[in-house]
Amino acid sequence: MADTVAFPIDTPAGERTVEVSYERLGGGEPLVLLHGIGHHLQVWDPVAGILAAERDVIAVDLPGFGRSPGLPEGIRYDLQGVTPVLAALFEALGLDRPHVVGNSLGGLLALQLGHEKLVRSVTAISPAGFWNETERRYAFGVLRQLRRGAVTMPPPLVARLARTAVGRAAMVGAIYARPLRRSPDAVIAETRALREATGFAATLAAGRTGRFDHDVPDIPVTIAWGSKDRLLVPRQGIRAKKVIPGARLLRLSGCGHVPMNDDPALVARVILDASR
Repeated sequence: MADTVAFPIDTPAGERTVEVSYERLGGGEPLVLLHGIGHHLQVWDPVAGILAAERDVIAVDLPGFGRSPGLPEGIRYDLQGVTPVLAALFEALGLDRPHVVGNSLGGLLALQLGHEKLVRSVTAISPAGFWNETERRYAFGVLRQLRRGAVTMPPPLVARLARTAVGRAAMVGAIYARPLRRSPDAVIAETRALREATGFAATLAAGRTGRFDHDVPDIPVTIAWGSKDRLLVPRQGIRAKKVIPGARLLRLSGCGHVPMNDDPALVARVILDASR
């Protein structure tokens, strides 16, 4: 069951309140999970239980996604806007430099948190920000198509499609290498999350200049990339390794852009190893 925390954040227009929805389970060292654009915290469900056996797991709905309201006026959806919000979230939840894991947009945010020494370790799964311009345009085009479909398809049609193998492959095959492993109810829920994501357009707009080009020294960094990632292609991992020379670069064999559902055991093992 999701909880909500509210906390103050400074903006150019004065102090504002941010609300964030999250789920917390398990015990041990704190481990924060950050999803990608248009998704919600439930994307971590396939691995959360495994991680919770060893970690205090906090899965977060980023502001403007899932059940979290959008950011207050005056806070941008770029790295400079969202990173201080996440730092304030850590403080509100009593988290002292947690381990952080992020996928796609969440991976980019995790790396920025690492760069600013706000976390103990970073695991970035297919992180955004290492594309060339052609790759960025392609990825953004796919994301806009997914969003358009989520917005325009009537919910009854979404439900009917999600309950067929062909429908699930068409709806989520761009992000999962094994879309049939995603349950119909999960596909319906994440389509609704994408449709209702108030932060989607602003986040995508901010991403046009969202390249990550600085090192993350003195903090353990693991970068993991699905071998079948069709949204952010695996060669971007090689660029990431050049930007962050001390990072460990891993290949997630047979996995797509969102690998937690493709191979939960593999992804959980990578996360636990990286946060030890």
